[in-house]
Amino acid sequence: MASVSAWLITFRLRTLPLALSTVILGSLLAAFHYRFNRSVFIWAILTTLFLQILSNLANDYGDAVHGVDNQGRTGPKRSLQAGLITLRQMQIMIIVFILLSLISGIFLIIEGTQNMQLSYGLFFFVLGIAAIIAALKYTMGKNPYGYAGLGDIAVFIFFGLVGVVGTYYLHTHQLTIAELLPAVSIGCFSTGVLNLNNMRDRQNDAISGKHTLVVKIGIRKARIYHAVLLITGMITATGYSIQSGASVWQWIYVISFAGMIRSIIVVFNSKDASALDPELKYLALSTLLFAVLFGVGLIL
Repeated sequence: MASVSAWLITFRLRTLPLALSTVILGSLLAAFHYRFNRSVFIWAILTTLFLQILSNLANDYGDAVHGVDNQGRTGPKRSLQAGLITLRQMQIMIIVFILLSLISGIFLIIEGTQNMQLSYGLFFFVLGIAAIIAALKYTMGKNPYGYAGLGDIAVFIFFGLVGVVGTYYLHTHQLTIAELLPAVSIGCFSTGVLNLNNMRDRQNDAISGKHTLVVKIGIRKARIYHAVLLITGMITATGYSIQSGASVWQWIYVISFAGMIRSIIVVFNSKDASALDPELKYLALSTLLFAVLFGVGLIL
């Protein structure tokens, strides 16, 4: 049996704050409109964590099978790559987290669609299945979309629009165009984390046939793309604040922009790919800080 420490490494705990950002922001937006549901919040947190871990497991498995996790990889050594976990053990754990995501997601849908037509529940169930498939197909299978440069789109959709707006809707049973603005912010920041990861691994990815967006457009354009993502996220958040009419406390989230600006500066100044690895954690934590401060600022 693989050790607990090997599994904790494989779960990639440092990615979890990023996943939590969507649920926290969507829930606090609902609280701002006096429609917070504690049960929805709890089940959404669990479902998001299970999906994020599933995505990490599937990513490790797919990259190992396709030969991307090799000695040339820049980032931290993974448990499969190091031989601490077997492919069979990883397959079993992937199945476990598929089931956990399904069970938790079903309870979330039941709680979040009470007193609504069955069609709403079915819609969210299909959305949940799509999220699971997206987690698996990023690097697994014969034609993983992550190897075709489409990972950024999936992250933006599921870790931005779906995560924030879906959570908000399950709390409130209503939706306006305004909620899309902070959802776009989280989507941009989350995609920025993926872009950092892909910039770090670009050389080995190119050799191994993993054609991420960074591999396709090159490092110079990837740096510009990174800046565009984070600046866009800051602009859409500001746009929501201007039209929301909340108190001056709403602007407290601007503090988190220091982390976004830092990320842009580091990306443009870094000469060594390995220097980008710590930035994944910093940008993920900055995104979580943004989500918390943005939502709390609305409520105050």
